[in-house]
Amino acid sequence: MIPFTDAVINLGTLYVPIMTFIIVGIVNAVNLTDGLDGLASGVTLIVSTFFMLLASSVTVNPDVAVLAAATVGACLGFLGFNSYPAKIFMGDTGSMALGGAVVAFSVLTNSILLIPLVGGIYFAEAISVILQVGSFKLRKKRIFKMAPIHHHFEQCGWPETRVVFIFWITTVILAWIGIIAIF
Repeated sequence: MIPFTDAVINLGTLYVPIMTFIIVGIVNAVNLTDGLDGLASGVTLIVSTFFMLLASSVTVNPDVAVLAAATVGACLGFLGFNSYPAKIFMGDTGSMALGGAVVAFSVLTNSILLIPLVGGIYFAEAISVILQVGSFKLRKKRIFKMAPIHHHFEQCGWPETRVVFIFWITTVILAWIGIIAIF
């Protein structure tokens, strides 16, 4: 289903390779987001809240709503230990599991195309890395001071807590836009 419309895309035999690319991409984008204390867990808490609301109202999928609620609770509990200064770090296993959960929620609610909107921070992080590497390989110049983009803002002098808070607020705004898109 295409956001903002009732149109449906039938991928036919291309479904498996395209979905494989999307799943791997989103899981790795969430992993790239896990570079500052509380960033990945906070953003995923907000994104999972969006899918919890979506699954409990629009798509009426109570199983997904419960799993998304459990992810919200897990992120909330973890955030107490992962906020600056972190006492516990998520690591690749945790961030990739959260990425897998986000992908699963989007597939099970038939809203995979909303991920670039609602998970816009994930995409900004991944695209910043792709642009940085591509620019350095082709032009021997960097676009950002450091990639992923959250480190660029740190290099510009922003405190870690400010970067995380702004990324959380951005995710809340994007989630609200996603809710408006659905209703």
